[in-house]
Amino acid sequence: MTATRTLPARRLTRLAVAALLAMGAVAAAAQPAQRPNVLLILADNLGYGELGVYGGGPLRGAPTPRIDKLAGEGTRLTNMNMEPQCTPSRSGMLTGRYAIRSGTYAVPLGGVAEGMTQWEVTMAESLAEAGYATALYGKWHLGSHDGRLPNDQGFDEWYGIPRTTYEAMWPGSPGYSPEVTRPEYIMEGRKGEKSRELKVYDMDQRRQMDAELTRRTVDFMERQSHAGKPFFAFTSLTQPHFPSVPNAKWAGKTGNGDWADMLAEMDANVGQMLDAVDRLGLRSNTIVIFASDNGAEHLRPWDGWSGPWRGEYFSAYEGGIRVPFMIRWPGKIPAGRVSNELVHGTDVFPTIAHMTGARVPDDRPIDGMDQSAFLEGKTDKSPREGILIWVDNRLQAVKWHQYKMHLYKQDDMESPPAKLPVPYIFDLYTNPREDEHKRGPSWVLNPMLKMIGAFEASTKTYPLIPMGTPDPYQPPVAAKP
Repeated sequence: MTATRTLPARRLTRLAVAALLAMGAVAAAAQPAQRPNVLLILADNLGYGELGVYGGGPLRGAPTPRIDKLAGEGTRLTNMNMEPQCTPSRSGMLTGRYAIRSGTYAVPLGGVAEGMTQWEVTMAESLAEAGYATALYGKWHLGSHDGRLPNDQGFDEWYGIPRTTYEAMWPGSPGYSPEVTRPEYIMEGRKGEKSRELKVYDMDQRRQMDAELTRRTVDFMERQSHAGKPFFAFTSLTQPHFPSVPNAKWAGKTGNGDWADMLAEMDANVGQMLDAVDRLGLRSNTIVIFASDNGAEHLRPWDGWSGPWRGEYFSAYEGGIRVPFMIRWPGKIPAGRVSNELVHGTDVFPTIAHMTGARVPDDRPIDGMDQSAFLEGKTDKSPREGILIWVDNRLQAVKWHQYKMHLYKQDDMESPPAKLPVPYIFDLYTNPREDEHKRGPSWVLNPMLKMIGAFEASTKTYPLIPMGTPDPYQPPVAAKP
């Protein structure tokens, strides 16, 4: 009989523990890394100078401590550029394409099949394909009929308004009749179903809207957290778009008027969403972005503030396109960092796709650039050298590094555009107000014209989609070189 040796119990326990740990390490290595959640909060017509960290806050009648703190917890950009109108900027963010390519280059005024064709691939569709739960709460402005609403463009659910906030003023206007002009309705919908109208969007609902968007965003994050599913929550706030009024609970809070009360409310709503992220234990694995869709509100008495820049929305001046932008992802994106590197709204989709492992389509021109290495601090430089700036369907300006070329002169949305016989060229470092009497060097025309030429060459292979193009849309077959 062969003698057997019994291992001491202590040594057996150590070996068992080591084996279990090794097995756990192998299993963990075999599992994909947990994908980060995405909370994108987009303000509507929030000027560059409104928030405390951008020189506003108390100067505008209301401190913005929660948004300011968010900026310090991540990276804040001082040279984030959007399209100068609501519809184009949202289209660009969600598709990664200049809105001129998608037929979404201007705010639609009705009478056409406005919005994005279903051929466009949105960030929501890409994230849904990658296994994310997706939701939009708030303003859409990329199509107001079934087939072109958020639940037709990649969002599992949505609640909000299909068009814009100023229509809330219609029901209370003297002589208004819904038989003559149908009011805008608050709507909701789910993927695979038709959206339904809930109630007329009037001034009472306008005051309540952003509080409701905040509540629904928090509820969505709670549901997905409990389900263990990564999420993309797009909270498209309606403030401060005119009429710029606060919720009744905030009216009179600051003592400095509606605008300041509204700004204080916005800051508190953002704080509620951030608190929910922390309460759910999702802080370290959630990318939080706060931005504005374009420059400051123009119409009085609700006019906003562009800080040091000239112009407001609907203009190619810096005040029309340069917006607040901050992004937080603890452990991935450096905290307390401020950069003046050039970034564009079309960069959001490719960047988020890289951070989440989602797909960016490769069968069409994508104007956005992946900014993940720059935002994560792996490089100090943005890969972007310049942007093209359209106002409606006019190429109005070109920006290359700190230089700007204007092809048209247009002071604001109510001024007619005037084609310039000789372009204005500005150095934004020495002439941030884009003063026509202080011109920049003409040699910068060379790289700017190359940018225009490259874009125009791409349209020969991939023609621009005209505004009002109905579904189904299929691009023409590209000619073989």
